[in-house]
Amino acid sequence: MKKLIILMLALCMTSFSAFAGTFKADARTKRIPAGTVFQLEFLQPVSTFSGCEGDSFVATLKNELSTDANVILPSGSVVRGSINKVNTAKRFSRGAKLYLDFDHVVTPNGRQIPLDMAVCQFDNIYYDGALYKNLGYGEALKKNYERGVEITKNATAYGMSAGESAPGIQYLTAPICAIGGFIGGVGYWIGDSVADMFRKGQDVFINKGDVLSVKLLNPIDIPVY
Repeated sequence: MKKLIILMLALCMTSFSAFAGTFKADARTKRIPAGTVFQLEFLQPVSTFSGCEGDSFVATLKNELSTDANVILPSGSVVRGSINKVNTAKRFSRGAKLYLDFDHVVTPNGRQIPLDMAVCQFDNIYYDGALYKNLGYGEALKKNYERGVEITKNATAYGMSAGESAPGIQYLTAPICAIGGFIGGVGYWIGDSVADMFRKGQDVFINKGDVLSVKLLNPIDIPVY
């Protein structure tokens, strides 16, 4: 009985030593703080046109993350994620929205470290993190108005420049061109605004090879050996 107890104690001490050795090895980590920006190159296209909730994607790290003494994550490190949600494009120029989840990064020794990240640089980013190209009809009306004003200004400027070759003629050409530009600008604004009622908004496309800036929201500890 005494020998059995001694044997069991020896086995427990051996297991504890192995666990302690593993913990000690894993304890050598370097922290990447929140706010660090990853430059990620996408290895396959992701879009609201063909993508669905749950579709996975893979990207690689373009910028090396290191300290003075250690490379924490080398360039080429793999980051995996998935599409969290897709809001498809709709009529009245309501654009699609793309929500991405970044799941984990694969360290040089094969460890998978969970990530909490958000895209910080894109054409447009909604307050809830969605990526989009255009919001809706109100935005379309504003752009049509700006384009109409631009048409009027360009026509007026053209009428003024006509007087460079014949001094005084701009007093005739400028008003005519201004009126024509105004009519053209109003016509464009009305016509395109009506078309935007039936036109779908834009889809979001991330092409293969595109590089996105993604910010780390919570710090991560990477084992360094």
